[in-house]
Amino acid sequence: MTRMTRCGRLLAVGALLCALATSAHAQSVAFSGMLGDKALLIIDGHATGVAVGATVQGVKLVRLDATTALVEAGGKSQTLRLGGAALVAGDPGGSSSGSRIVLPVGSGGHYSGLAAINGHPIPFVIDTGATTVAMSADTASALGLDPKSSTIAAAMTANGAVAVRTLTLDSIRVGDVTIYNVQAMVLPQALPVVLLGNSFLSHFQMHNDSNSLVLEKKN
Repeated sequence: MTRMTRCGRLLAVGALLCALATSAHAQSVAFSGMLGDKALLIIDGHATGVAVGATVQGVKLVRLDATTALVEAGGKSQTLRLGGAALVAGDPGGSSSGSRIVLPVGSGGHYSGLAAINGHPIPFVIDTGATTVAMSADTASALGLDPKSSTIAAAMTANGAVAVRTLTLDSIRVGDVTIYNVQAMVLPQALPVVLLGNSFLSHFQMHNDSNSLVLEKKN
């Protein structure tokens, strides 16, 4: 039986979508709202108002309307929906020779950021109490995961036992570090982020450095 005792508590971390922090080799941008005729962007965890045509921290706001913002950085463009986030610099499909991830502490003492799961950017929270990576059924669908490739299992959450589906993710990339063939579970209840549990974390030595969590990839 798979255990994930802190899932219920982490349902409250939706606010982290507006305060993402990533490792040094990737850049995250979230479209959080409007400030007059400016977009309120969260760039690597820092909020700033950006006018159309302006560039802040290497991120250019190309177009803006009430619900979407088109941004450009690192030679590529992304359309962000209100409340949405994306990796706009750092290529998830490029070099994966890195071995170190540094995650600054975020809201509520959580360590969070943006990962690329099977090449798709997705916000995450580190959860050392979770046996595997965990996500909602909606997230699994958005990532293009096929339910036919999963198996039914049971998991213990803060609200008791629930039926889940288990599967293997092709890859999870954070910054320039990629881990392949990672076990994951798909939960029936909603989760605002992916929980990176020990099926991912077991590939690293972890320690705290000042206000950051440092993950050093094992040989």
